[in-house]
Amino acid sequence: MLRQLLIGVAMCLSLSARANTTDQPLVAAAADLQFALTEVARHFESDTGHSVRLVFGSSGNFYRQIRAGAPFQLYLSADEHYVEQLAREGKTQDQGTLYALGRIVLFAPNGSGLQVDSQLKGLTAALASGAIQRFAIANPQHAPYGQRAEEALRHAGLWEALQGKLVLGENVAQAAQFATSGNAQGGIIAYSLALSPTLAKLGETALIPEEWHQPLRQRMVLLKDAGDTCREFYRYLQEPRARGILRTYGFSVPDQGQ
Repeated sequence: MLRQLLIGVAMCLSLSARANTTDQPLVAAAADLQFALTEVARHFESDTGHSVRLVFGSSGNFYRQIRAGAPFQLYLSADEHYVEQLAREGKTQDQGTLYALGRIVLFAPNGSGLQVDSQLKGLTAALASGAIQRFAIANPQHAPYGQRAEEALRHAGLWEALQGKLVLGENVAQAAQFATSGNAQGGIIAYSLALSPTLAKLGETALIPEEWHQPLRQRMVLLKDAGDTCREFYRYLQEPRARGILRTYGFSVPDQGQ
């Protein structure tokens, strides 16, 4: 774990050196934002002439990297508790803003024997028949989407049956790669990733009831050393155009000021 953290911080420091040269502040973003935030950033650059450097990964890993001094200026977490903890530790400018509520889906790649449905009855049947050898989720140890996947599977009574079959992604984007690559018969991934044009054509999805898990309350915050460009991007993320893009990718967008 320490080695992974040091590697992550070193990567961020390397990126920071390049970002400072090009005036592109580093933004740490939860992996479920990979497609949505990239689109927002593209519009931001077109509208303002300014740009940011997006780094996607696990919210929990970013939390540890920021505590260790990684030079991010803005942090978009898939779990607001990481932001709240950083605020208590004096690493942020304030308590941040709730920018989205995420959802999880059951995903089965084309050609899989797994039948998708919101109640996970198809997964139950596939497990009983031995049709599931590998099933992908994000690592619950540090990825909020992995934690919610575990909660949903426990609710359905399937968590124990899946032990020994789970393939854990470092983050939900990597879990989606495992689930779509044919190396797994299915997985639980972010709705926002499943809706992307890249993944939508690769399989079928079913929304898992949000009552089956704790809510994915996603909060963003400016870190202590945030500069003008990142402040501008933070404001832009709260404007109608950016909020509309988030809705397109399946996020619920809360009222501003929460």
